[in-house]
Amino acid sequence: MLKVKERYCTGKTSHGRFGGSFDSPIVDAIVNCGSPILNSSLDGFIKVGGVGVAHAALQDTFTMVKTEGVTKHDLEKMVKRAGREGFQWGLVAGVYAGMEYGMERVRGKNDWKNAALGGALTGALVSFTDGNFTCDKLVQHTITGGALATASEFIRNIT
Repeated sequence: MLKVKERYCTGKTSHGRFGGSFDSPIVDAIVNCGSPILNSSLDGFIKVGGVGVAHAALQDTFTMVKTEGVTKHDLEKMVKRAGREGFQWGLVAGVYAGMEYGMERVRGKNDWKNAALGGALTGALVSFTDGNFTCDKLVQHTITGGALATASEFIRNIT
């Protein structure tokens, strides 16, 4: 078992802590910065951001293996892409986790509607980050975000 020593987050709160554990096959890191919505958002950012980094790195590694050549430029490009995609994926996940938590607090219920509303709002916010913003893309991203989040919630609760 791997234990991470607790440290206090920087900031004005004395409740902030960082902890982690490793129990195969689950790896979990717990971040407590004193605010439940920040904790939820940061947790989503870290977990999904890591998946984004791995996704980009594995895709570029596959391309390098396929071409049978690795240059310093290829490695630099892979690191930049992995960082960019990790940040983008983490940002979307952090916004979604915060939105869903906020919906739960506002509505006072924990059901699939929180996921639908959180996903729709996250999709709408993501559409603003696109360089070619249009109202059609706003509607598409809103519907897609809500649908994906709702489907994910239903799949998670099947058991």
